[in-house]
Amino acid sequence: MDEPFTILPEEAAPPHARQCDRCELSGQRTRVIWGEGNPDAPIMMILDNPGAREDRQGIEFLCGTRETLQLGMREAGLDIGSVYVTYLLKCRPVRAYNKPAAREACASHLLLQLQQKRPLLLFGFGNVVAEALFPWREEASVKVLRGSWHDYQGIPVGFSYHPLAVRRRPNLMRLFVEDLSALAARWKKTREM
Repeated sequence: MDEPFTILPEEAAPPHARQCDRCELSGQRTRVIWGEGNPDAPIMMILDNPGAREDRQGIEFLCGTRETLQLGMREAGLDIGSVYVTYLLKCRPVRAYNKPAAREACASHLLLQLQQKRPLLLFGFGNVVAEALFPWREEASVKVLRGSWHDYQGIPVGFSYHPLAVRRRPNLMRLFVEDLSALAARWKKTREM
């Protein structure tokens, strides 16, 4: 029998974030979603924004993004307890919005998380995350950035495809697992130092 997937515990957003009104998403959100998993984890994973699953408070279920992410982590030998998952945007968009303005407004929340949590490694999923972390790079895409380590705020960061892209295009699973295996190897190397 296959091992069941895990619903990671959610970390409550701090008061200043729950009251944030820096962008138009504050007017369409249900709530602020800060992150989930081990808040003291050495690895911080970054997704673009919360989805319907995260936005439903009190009705826990496992979405396709989490299933694919956990499947890839298992294949790579990466322990679920070693990760914390967060987002560029802390609110789920429900209609069209000014994406650059929302990312800029929310950037301070991610920087605060990095300062407070001090992860040893970062891992971003999808082109939106790559572009947001490296806006000055002409070619900031997963296709270009995956397979090597980069620096963000003094922390090594790697990239892979978004779990939903992998779910929709199963041919990406091999590369997804390859990238997560590289993360597991880098984490192992970091612990041995």
